[in-house]
Amino acid sequence: MGEKFDIRKLNPAQREAVRTLDGPVLILAGAGTGKTRTVTCRIAHMLEKGVDPRGILALTFTNKAAREMAERVAGLVERDEAKKMTVCTFHSLCVRILRREIGRLGYKENFSIFTGSDQSGLIKKLIIEQGARHEKLEPAQVIAAYSAVRNRGLTYKQIDDTLISAVAGAYQRALKAQNALDFDDLLILAERLLRCYPDVHERWQKRYTHITVDEFQDTNSLQMSLLRQLVGENHNVCVVGDDDQSIYGWRGAQISNILEFESYFPNPKVIKLEENYRCTRQVLDCANALIRHNIGRRDKTLRTTKQGSDGVRLVSVSGPEREADFVAQEIEDAHARDRRPWEAFAVLFRANAQSRSLELAMREHHIPYRMIGSKSFFDRREVKDILSYLHAMDNPAADLHLLRILNTPPRGISSTTASVIIDKSRELRKSVWDTLLDERLAEDCSERSMAAIRSFTSLMRKYLAQFAAAREPHAAVLRRFLEEIGYGEYIMRTCKTEEERLQREAAVDELLVTMNSLQPSPGKLTDLLAGICLDDSREEEDDLEGKSGVCLITMHAAKGLEFPVVYIVGVEQGLLPHSRSVDEGNLDEERRLLYVGITRAQEKLTLSYCSKRVRYGKEENCAPSEFIEEIPGNLYEFVDYDALMAEPATEEECMNFFDSMRELLND
Repeated sequence: MGEKFDIRKLNPAQREAVRTLDGPVLILAGAGTGKTRTVTCRIAHMLEKGVDPRGILALTFTNKAAREMAERVAGLVERDEAKKMTVCTFHSLCVRILRREIGRLGYKENFSIFTGSDQSGLIKKLIIEQGARHEKLEPAQVIAAYSAVRNRGLTYKQIDDTLISAVAGAYQRALKAQNALDFDDLLILAERLLRCYPDVHERWQKRYTHITVDEFQDTNSLQMSLLRQLVGENHNVCVVGDDDQSIYGWRGAQISNILEFESYFPNPKVIKLEENYRCTRQVLDCANALIRHNIGRRDKTLRTTKQGSDGVRLVSVSGPEREADFVAQEIEDAHARDRRPWEAFAVLFRANAQSRSLELAMREHHIPYRMIGSKSFFDRREVKDILSYLHAMDNPAADLHLLRILNTPPRGISSTTASVIIDKSRELRKSVWDTLLDERLAEDCSERSMAAIRSFTSLMRKYLAQFAAAREPHAAVLRRFLEEIGYGEYIMRTCKTEEERLQREAAVDELLVTMNSLQPSPGKLTDLLAGICLDDSREEEDDLEGKSGVCLITMHAAKGLEFPVVYIVGVEQGLLPHSRSVDEGNLDEERRLLYVGITRAQEKLTLSYCSKRVRYGKEENCAPSEFIEEIPGNLYEFVDYDALMAEPATEEECMNFFDSMRELLND
């Protein structure tokens, strides 16, 4: 049993949220108002009041958030009770539903899940098959267009571009033929099952009696429909969110879900959390003044008792390089003067392209930094190879995975032979695996190629049986398999440097450790792969804590984070608000994005803008963001950086500089 929560430590609004367990509840949780603490205490209170933990479902948007919520609840109640709850992402819940029910839709229960790199690989192949090899069509364009129409309840036939529509249709058919689903399919098919099959609907509605949804402002129409199918007649649903932090409209989030909650669930209890524990009064005054300009929002005003010693600053700089140097210099000085760790500082920006000048400045000043949004572990070549083997062991009909490992490591099945196999599979109307086992393939392949193919299918059959038997953890079987195919030696042969070899071997070891942690004892390979695919989350779950240095981060990725000292750069018209968003009529969302950025600051906040910026090789004049005009001038201090730099240093500044230098020498 963890430390029992004490309801007396919560503020009045938090206590009301924790005690309101029945009927629809909407908790409007402003930035920094103790949302996670409130939600976890509320779930712990449910258990204390006798709610069956097996009937509790808590939905989040990232695996990291789900793990954190589960751990915090387990720290407040009996751990065994906490383990009986379901705390997961929307996609994980859909996998649970589909593993049991998907047979109704013509799929087998051991479906594969295609993640981003799998999708791209398949679509590249389909673009070529459609005769569009020389068209400038990227897989990402197809994925985005198809996702957009599907999440609106439409089909690929509703895509305006005929080529994208044709590729999307071929993609849908290829997935079905391989008994595979992508992330959109997980939501779409689970929602369809609940909506169209009364017995499925009744079974899952009875399964969960109390449902909680975190970050509700980020839900799309499909997730809202899924939620409505799951919530029972008692409407014991609690959603937690903040319409002022709805910044994902560009990827389908519907702010109307939170603004019009009453139209979906009758007479909800609406509770506002407005006591901010993160920011100083100076920061909050700016945030409140800005967000009031959004029309149609749910009225709330954040307040705090935290008085800061620093006011908010607005800094004018001549150009992005000067802006980056100003930020780097200030961080370097504050690190030396105030002994703040590098991790106390964050630099937020609207567009990825802004990071280049910031990175260069950090390097010039020898400041360690962490860029959020680096290459995913799951995109590493060796990890993709091994996962393809596992997918092929679980579902040999998954052609894309099988083709990836057909000659990895090299075993005498050339790319020419692979093309022959693909053509034969199309002719026979069979999967690639079934074609490899079909003796008619010998009509088109040499004896040497057939010998290599038979050796490969023999190896696969041997391990297919071992993985299916599940007599030992899959990581142990995989380790044995990798030794038999000589994967370690293959890595050694293909690495150019010793460092690269060590990195790739470490990635293989890390994958085996991940497998052990997800499934330490024997179980179904299908379930293990679902866990790995869902852990390769698309929700930008970078391990911020695992990296050190100043944080350089986009404003979208900064949501949910907080830092003592925050710089928001490029607060200019055309950049923030972004010109595209202005053209599309999304000014309110851009204002919310700046609001999110401002409320990341715990102690010090600096906004900056450039008077000139080079665009498309041509220098252009820049205007400060229209959002700056919405914040009263008495709430911030204006600084013209270039004018300030032209002034001679004061005697006090010189003394402070030399004092800090002496302190560094004495460390």
